[in-house]
Amino acid sequence: MTGLFSASRVVIADASPLIGLTRIGGLDWPALLFGSVVITPIVLQEVLPGTQQRGELEIQAALDSGCLQVWSEPVADLALDLGDLDAGESQSIVLALHVRPVQSLLIIDERAGRAAAAECGLLMIGTAAIIGRAKKAGLIPLAKPVLAKLLASDFRISAKQLLQILEDVGEV
Repeated sequence: MTGLFSASRVVIADASPLIGLTRIGGLDWPALLFGSVVITPIVLQEVLPGTQQRGELEIQAALDSGCLQVWSEPVADLALDLGDLDAGESQSIVLALHVRPVQSLLIIDERAGRAAAAECGLLMIGTAAIIGRAKKAGLIPLAKPVLAKLLASDFRISAKQLLQILEDVGEV
C-alpha cells in the first residue's frame, strides 16, 4: 500500500519520529501509510548508536525488512544556513531538497527543524499526525490512547497539536 502519496514520492524520516514511533509500536505505520521510508546516514547513526538504547531492535528490524532504508546516493552539498539544527535534521532537509520539495515528504518533529523545512517549502508531517493518519487508515482503533502512551514516554507534543489531531479523527 503506498498510502496517500504516489510511489514516486520520497518519504524521509528524521530520528525523533522514528524513536517516538518505536515507543508506541508504530514504526511500521509510515511505510504502511506512505510506502518505503528513507533515512540519511547521519540519522542512521542517531537511531542505531549501538548502545542498546530503547527502540534500536525495532529500527534494525525495519531496516532488515526494507520498510526503512538508508539513502545511499550522493546528495548535492547545498549551501544552506539551517541555523542550529542537529546534523540529522540538517541532512534530512538537504536530502528532501535534493529530491525536490514537491517529490518529498519529511517526517520531522522538532520545532526548529520544522521551521527550517517550512522556509525551504518542504511538505512535512510529525509523529502525532502519523498517529492521526494511522487511525484514519484503520491501523489503530483510537488515536487518543496512542497519543497518551507517546506522551507518557516523555515525548513532547503541544496541547494545540494534540487537540487538532484528536478533532481531526473525531475523538474530542
